[in-house]
Formats: sequence, C-alpha cells, structure tokens
Amino acid sequence: MAGNLPPLNWFRVFETAARCLSFTAAADELGLTQSAVSQQIKALETRLGAPLFVRRARGLTLTDEARKLLPMVTASLEQLNAAAHLFAPQPSQALITVAASVSISQWVIAPKLAAFTMRFPQVRIRFVGTIWADEFQNRAADVEIRFGPARAFSKSARRLPDHLIAVAHPDCDLNTAALVETVGTTQGWRDWQRASGTLTNRKPALFVDSYGLALTLAEQGSTVALVSSIIARPSIIAGRVNRIGDTQINGAEGYYLTFDGAKPNARAFADWFLDQICDD
Repeated sequence: MAGNLPPLNWFRVFETAARCLSFTAAADELGLTQSAVSQQIKALETRLGAPLFVRRARGLTLTDEARKLLPMVTASLEQLNAAAHLFAPQPSQALITVAASVSISQWVIAPKLAAFTMRFPQVRIRFVGTIWADEFQNRAADVEIRFGPARAFSKSARRLPDHLIAVAHPDCDLNTAALVETVGTTQGWRDWQRASGTLTNRKPALFVDSYGLALTLAEQGSTVALVSSIIARPSIIAGRVNRIGDTQINGAEGYYLTFDGAKPNARAFADWFLDQICDD
C-alpha cells in the first residue's frame, strides 16, 4: 500500500501552498523555485485525479477536494514531526533556530551577521530555509521571517516595513534594459508604472520567483528590477544598484517576523534584526 502513495514532499508542498495561498510564498518558505512548487502540485493533482487549486491572476483558492485533503495532510505531517522529535537531541539553551526566506538570509542577515555574533558570542544559530530538514520542521523555529499575505500569518506576526521599488545598476541604460518581474505576487510593474508615470508602455521581459534573484540580475547591469526595499537596501547603500525615482508601492504580500518571546536569545536576535532593517 505504501508504494502507491504519492511522495511525501508533494504533500509538504501542498500543505505549504494551501497555507500561504501562493506558489511564490510557498517556494520562498521551502527553498524551492516557484516552478518546482507548481510542478509538484500538478503532479499531486494528476496522481489524485482531482484539482487542488484554482489559479487566479490575484492568487490561489482551494477547491472542495483540497479543503477535504488539507486537514488530513496537516495532521499527518504534525504526527511525523512529533515522531522525529522523539529522536532529536535536546538542544542547548544557547542554540536558536532561525527560519527565514532565502532572500532575507542572503541579502539582509548574512552581510551583517558578524555584528550579531560579536555582540552575542554565546548564542549559536541554526538557519533553516533552503531545504526541508527531517529532524527539524520550520514550525519549531525560534525566529521566523517569512514572505506571504497577511492571512498566512498569526495576528502576533509583525509585518516588516517594506515597499516595492525599482532598482538598476548605476551604469544601466534604462531605455534598453529589460524589466524583471517577480511572479506570484499581487503587485507588479503595471502598478509601479501607473504610480510613477515612467517606464510606461513596456512589459516585463524576464520573470523570476524571488526578489533576491531579481536583485541579482539588476546588479549585473542590464536589467531593471522591481523588488522589496528590505532586500534592495544593502545593495543601494553599497552602490551596487541605484533606486529609480521616488515611487514606491505597497505590496499585498510582505515579510513577517515572529519569534518565541519566552526565549531571551530569540528575542535578542529579533530585536537585532529589526534594528538592522530600520537603522540603514
């Protein structure tokens, strides 16, 4: 019987996408590409013989079949997580787990992490974000920094102060540069162009599944990217990209921070992280 079951990762991807109602947000949480998430969902739908999501321009909605499946999948994953934790070593009090999107880890945390470790040398940090770890589910994280719509997070989650802005390399020719758009988000170039009145009558030529990759392309010099101001800020300060105009738009999705307030080291990391994004 077990040999006839779909792969466990397909169910993991389904649960995350159903919770976030966004393939892009699910991809960011799982450390996958948006294309990989979409392909695994399609494979699961084919195996089950039923559609699970209604794909709309502004996001996803669950089908009746998905609403029936989701509680059972969630409960099963939680049982597997509990079983794995029976064999997990007891973590030391100084160890915290930080679950963050790949873009946040690469572009915001990593460049300044040395400052935190110098200030709190006793704290050890385990980062989760690029893969699913069998012995540690993201829900066990002490600090979480994730991307998605507000409905995907608890009321205690704090949305980080970000906006969508356009950036390009200082030597980029804006008249010929390709526009890069991050797929799976509600707002895009059309909204920015409408608000700014510039770069109009042009459509995106390149599509990516994360703000981090969009920023990387912009740094190479031949594209203009629409990205989160939180992700772009370090590159702007370093002079690797310039902001195009003063226009900024509020995204329906954003980055949200939660942490275990009962753990002093988790609170220390969360406070430090907020200082970094607010003080630049």
